[in-house]
Amino acid sequence: MNKSWRGGLRRSTRRCGLRAEFIIQRGPTLSNQDLVDELNAAGFKTGMGRAFDIDAVQWLRYAHHVPSPSPFEPGELSVNEVAAQWTSARAQSTTGSSAVISKHAEPRLAGWAWRSRRRFWLPAANVSPIRATSRTQTGRSQRFKQYEVIVPTVADRIAQTVACLCLEPKVEPLFHPDSYGYRPGRSALQAVGICRERCWRRNWVIDLDIRAFFDSVPHELVLRAVRRHTDEQWILLYVERWLKAPLQQADGTLVQRDRGTPQGSSISPLLANLFLHYVFDMWMRKQFPQLQFERYCDDGVVHCVSEKQAQFVRGAISERLARCGLELHPDNTRIVYCKDGFRRATYANERFEFLGYTFRPRRAKDKAGKCFVSFLPAVSDDAMRKMGHELRSWRLNRRSDKALGDLARMFNVIVQGWSNYYGHFYRSALYPLLRRINDYLRAMGQEEIQATARQRSSGAAVAGARCEARADAVRPLATWRAAKRLDNGSGVSGDVHAPF
Repeated sequence: MNKSWRGGLRRSTRRCGLRAEFIIQRGPTLSNQDLVDELNAAGFKTGMGRAFDIDAVQWLRYAHHVPSPSPFEPGELSVNEVAAQWTSARAQSTTGSSAVISKHAEPRLAGWAWRSRRRFWLPAANVSPIRATSRTQTGRSQRFKQYEVIVPTVADRIAQTVACLCLEPKVEPLFHPDSYGYRPGRSALQAVGICRERCWRRNWVIDLDIRAFFDSVPHELVLRAVRRHTDEQWILLYVERWLKAPLQQADGTLVQRDRGTPQGSSISPLLANLFLHYVFDMWMRKQFPQLQFERYCDDGVVHCVSEKQAQFVRGAISERLARCGLELHPDNTRIVYCKDGFRRATYANERFEFLGYTFRPRRAKDKAGKCFVSFLPAVSDDAMRKMGHELRSWRLNRRSDKALGDLARMFNVIVQGWSNYYGHFYRSALYPLLRRINDYLRAMGQEEIQATARQRSSGAAVAGARCEARADAVRPLATWRAAKRLDNGSGVSGDVHAPF
């Protein structure tokens, strides 16, 4: 566009009152292309006597200060509105959020705030597909099982986190106290500890496993639960779009989804908890108020007093889930007898897994130092196998180019995480893994191995035994911190790692 044409357009816009009146009245509600069509259909010309095009309409808007219509559908948010929601939600949140956002997301959000006309999500008919990736997880019925997680974009993750921050304060106070999954101030170790105490008081347990929960959740029931707690149209709109977005496979094919909440989304844990709050928690409180249970998202344990009661409750739960579009896994859902030194009957199922721990009869010590058999949790075989696979992948015995301090800086955080979680209960079950770490280091010729575990009475070194390390030696991979004990007044004061 040359300067003479631009100057002629400005003079023409000042002279032509009818054209200015038309653009002022119709401009705020019409897009640029629609405005071009109507101006040309009405016979209006530019100052140079030409037909209107997009550039000419844009200059008319600029000359008469006519805003463009909002590109957003009812309920949609622009980026600066999402930024405002994010700031407000973070200011009001004091307990934290179950949604986790990258540390790089907030600076990007601040940088995007000025782009007020950018959409976070396309219209419902053209929703951007979410990319799926396959991951391996150890399972109870098979050694490894595959499941799919989504990979949302940074913008989508920010929008999901904002929706989660706005919705979570409304639903969090209503959740059942025995629900522990992805909630502020609650952890899996708390669920394992409460389950351990209740297994001492009740003889029978129903180990619940919902088949393909995240792939089977009905969308309509999830949206109905969300509508019950919020009237924010933008939350309802975006939650529906995230649920129904097609899944893009590795080969580029798109898979339409009519049910399921994808794993990997920031808001999926909250939606799953909200759905199961009505499907399971509130139903259990109403139908079986005398029974206690622990639920961590889709994994749960129900405590019963007799085998007959456990069978009846299992059948009722199966019928309830079937009415809500879900199904109990026929092989992984079992009725387990909590056997110990005082409950000595024999049944087919006397052990179960819950949150990476295996509950079964184990040797323990009371406060007087006397050994007895109790029903206790310890790290599961699947978790030990997975950690062993990860340990082998490090190739510690082949890292001759690394000093002990270098290896400690590389892997100490991972080993400490294993110790903190899997060593919280019956920590001696984790010693074989720590011995393997020390054996790998000894194979490298490293003699300065130090940790805080004790030695056996026979004098044989166990994981972390002091091997004449220098005073200034760097703490190696097997560094151990004593896990905090639950102050529950139980008679179990220690454990004895022995087969039973």
